[in-house]
Amino acid sequence: MFAIPEQFSNATKANFESQYAIFSSLTAKAFESMEKLVELNMNVAKASLEESANTTRQLLGAKDAQEFLSLTAAQVQPSAEKAIAYSRQVAAIAAGTQAEFTKAAETQLAETNSKVISLVDEMSKNAPAGSENVVAAFKASIGNANAGYEQFSKTAKQAAQAVETNVNAAVSQFTQAAQNMTAKAK
Repeated sequence: MFAIPEQFSNATKANFESQYAIFSSLTAKAFESMEKLVELNMNVAKASLEESANTTRQLLGAKDAQEFLSLTAAQVQPSAEKAIAYSRQVAAIAAGTQAEFTKAAETQLAETNSKVISLVDEMSKNAPAGSENVVAAFKASIGNANAGYEQFSKTAKQAAQAVETNVNAAVSQFTQAAQNMTAKAK
């Protein structure tokens, strides 16, 4: 015989276990991304300090104002390129993390949706006569919720792509401006 409370209990337990697993996975991914950002920032800070010391020595060793200006102008292009590379690395880390989170959310939603539909189908087989409309309405609400999530997911992906496109455009403009400044300084 069909036991509704037991089936709900098992389904709820399985759902919580699944949610815990996905939460643990996402937490690990978030920490991994933070480690990458911290490592990147530490490397950039170390390199920046070394380069600043070298540049300062060169500038202090300049024999005249012309050499000083020439050395200063020579630093514009490498500095701009390093800033662009840093921005791209940060964007790559963020995009990777966002992709992992999106993939995990989509997988979790699909699994949960499948389990709920299976549970509703099983319950509808043993439901009392006359409850077909309630079951149909419940299934329709699940379908509507899924459609809403899919639309939200699609919109979020489009927004992420738009942000990435804008960042790439800004980096390109910055690169062009830095190259123009370097050319004018020479």
